[in-house]
Amino acid sequence: MRFAGKSVVVLGGNSGIGLAAATAFQAEGARVAITGRNEATLAQVAAASGMLAVRSDMSSVADSRAALARIAEQLGGIDVLFVNAGVGGFAAVPEVTEEFWDSVHGVNLRGAFFALQAALPHLRDGGSIVITGSIGAVLALPGNVVYAAAKSGLRAVARILAAELLPRRIRVNVVSPGPTETEIFKRGATRAQIEAVRSTLGGAVPMKRMGEPEEVARAVLFLASSEASFINGVDLNVDGGTLEL
Repeated sequence: MRFAGKSVVVLGGNSGIGLAAATAFQAEGARVAITGRNEATLAQVAAASGMLAVRSDMSSVADSRAALARIAEQLGGIDVLFVNAGVGGFAAVPEVTEEFWDSVHGVNLRGAFFALQAALPHLRDGGSIVITGSIGAVLALPGNVVYAAAKSGLRAVARILAAELLPRRIRVNVVSPGPTETEIFKRGATRAQIEAVRSTLGGAVPMKRMGEPEEVARAVLFLASSEASFINGVDLNVDGGTLEL
């Protein structure tokens, strides 16, 4: 029960890695609040778990500020913040439009940055922030330039924020998943397409499989817990050895 009596907020907690982490935090005693854009899935999670679920679009700074203020008021402050909401998409450099760039960076970098900024007044000293990055930030993967640029920027934000928050004893770390079984790559795809993507992505991992959301969530909880009290500003790859081997 590492988080007994703690208040935890998961931005982007209604599915995938975010939901796995929110569920794990709650199982270890935390009071948990989640945000997301999909009202239906938020309602389902709230009904099943009793978590506080607040609709908020990460691309809207006003949404993030309002959601975090409401959550902090209801939970009595925030001990752990997990910034997980994100969007993806592929386009080769010549095909990148301003609209596509803005749609990805508006959530993954700009949105995440201003959500972090909005959370700072509500975070208790001695707390913890964990941010979802991606091994895509350092892979030279064709077609991934927009997503990689956003996650690389977010990685830099995390390291600088980790230094700036030292006086408040708030640690800031990044978890960077490799290919993981989430809903993102399944949306709008046929079963055959899903299996093709799963085979391609899983085949690129030395362990020859994709990761599970719960496996990434365990790393999130470790970094958020007092067990990681001497870990600050790291980018922890949870990728089956993709970057290490």
